[in-house]
Amino acid sequence: MEQDLNALVAKLKEAAGANLKSVVLYGSAVTGEFHSKHSDLNVLCLLERLDPAALEELNPPSRWWAGKGNPAPLVFTLEELRRSADVFAIELLDIKSSHRVLLGEDPFAQLEVPMSLHHLQVERELRNNLVRLRQHYLSAPHDDKTSLGLMTGSVSSFISLFRHALIALGQQSPAEPHQPKHTVVDRLATLLRFDPSGFHTVLEVREDKKSSKQVNAPAVFRAYLEAVARVVREVDERLNSSSH
Repeated sequence: MEQDLNALVAKLKEAAGANLKSVVLYGSAVTGEFHSKHSDLNVLCLLERLDPAALEELNPPSRWWAGKGNPAPLVFTLEELRRSADVFAIELLDIKSSHRVLLGEDPFAQLEVPMSLHHLQVERELRNNLVRLRQHYLSAPHDDKTSLGLMTGSVSSFISLFRHALIALGQQSPAEPHQPKHTVVDRLATLLRFDPSGFHTVLEVREDKKSSKQVNAPAVFRAYLEAVARVVREVDERLNSSSH
């Protein structure tokens, strides 16, 4: 991992020169929950200017990075980062709380993330991810491997949103450090009264603590889907009732 990160920074510096101000690593590689089979290396680049020519310069190192199986870097100017903080509150709160500077100054040290739209983003993303999960299920073969793939592929996103649901519901400070995924699931399950067993099973498979052959995939998928639907409904009702 370190070798690839060092190579990426070198390639970005060579391509962008003085226009590149910062490179920041974020996500599971920083929170300590990185799993080589399931996790990506997520990088954000801060640039002085982001015109078409600047994007063209970044294309070769970004394609090289994507060829390693990682998403292309997120790219912002400092002004864009500041102006995006209200509508990207979920993402930028997560990065602000857990990140590692690979190059340049820390753009998150002084970044203020407004919370005025945070609860709306939480509601929207939860519902959007539920709709997508149902859509993928409808178009996928109904075999154990596919069902497990749908769950292991979506579980990190859902648990990130569970953490933000706790924040939106006033049960957690935005500045609180990342907790283990199992802990987040249990805290929200206790608050919203849903069965967390499906999520725990999926996490155990993802963490190689349980073999997929030990899992009743249809039953786990039902529990997983019911838990997500319950969270969406409860968060929507509780946030809307508290706003009146």
